[in-house]
Amino acid sequence: MSVIEACAICPRKCSAYRDENGGKGFCHAGTLPKIARIAPHLWEEPCISGENGSGTIFFSSCVLGCVFCQNSKISREPIGKIFTKKDFIKACEELIEQGVNNINLVSPTPYAEFLLDVFKDYRPSVPIVFNTGGYESAETIHKFEGIVDIYMPDFKYASNTLAKKYSNASNYLENALASLKEMIRQSGEAKFDDKGIMQSGVIVRHLILPNNIENSFDVLDILDQFSDKILLSLMAQYTPLGNAEKYPEISRRLTEKEYQKVLDYLDTTELDGFLQELSSASEEYVPDFNLI
Repeated sequence: MSVIEACAICPRKCSAYRDENGGKGFCHAGTLPKIARIAPHLWEEPCISGENGSGTIFFSSCVLGCVFCQNSKISREPIGKIFTKKDFIKACEELIEQGVNNINLVSPTPYAEFLLDVFKDYRPSVPIVFNTGGYESAETIHKFEGIVDIYMPDFKYASNTLAKKYSNASNYLENALASLKEMIRQSGEAKFDDKGIMQSGVIVRHLILPNNIENSFDVLDILDQFSDKILLSLMAQYTPLGNAEKYPEISRRLTEKEYQKVLDYLDTTELDGFLQELSSASEEYVPDFNLI
């Protein structure tokens, strides 16, 4: 697709004009993706990375504006290498040749139309993972039915007030919830191969923010209604990056006491999945965006 006249891919529906050279919308993305990193990644959830790694493709640009973004180097502006459809398919095949368990599309939403065009003609031999911040249009997610095998959205906030403050997304909650329901409808219950690698399903990630554990309680309450249909990945890796220092309440890492309170609350739900150690809160885990 060479031109999008009035973009409505994400919930912002900013009606931006986009072409192959760039775009004038919130994400600044053009119609051809700029990709900042392509490499096997060993630090996703165990059922995603396994021993061979997840074939991550990090797209530049993002539909959110998280003040604490650990990938702000690529999310704020489109940087990296422009890929054509042919280039992209070649990159996927090269990852598969390296033995990765899946093709993991990280922050793919701005390039949804490009990806739909790619995957109508090309089906990789491993599952496709849609790895997103959760701020999605259910209508856009619906278009990926039969294409995406595994959805891996964040569910960051149970409050639009917090979503506006920290991610500039005043309609986050209703869209995150509607798109999650569509993801669950498509993927159904999680399925795994004989090595424990996920083949289809939904993993919902939640990052605990310092001084905001009540938000985490509320998110867990929301997700509990889907406890038989999703896996939860509860993340403690929060590191005050991006512009987090401008927000004193989140300008530090999570404390052990805060984390334990959320774990205790989790025990009151039926949710199952993965827990992340506090030791994962380090800049060491921020990817190097020079691996194309």
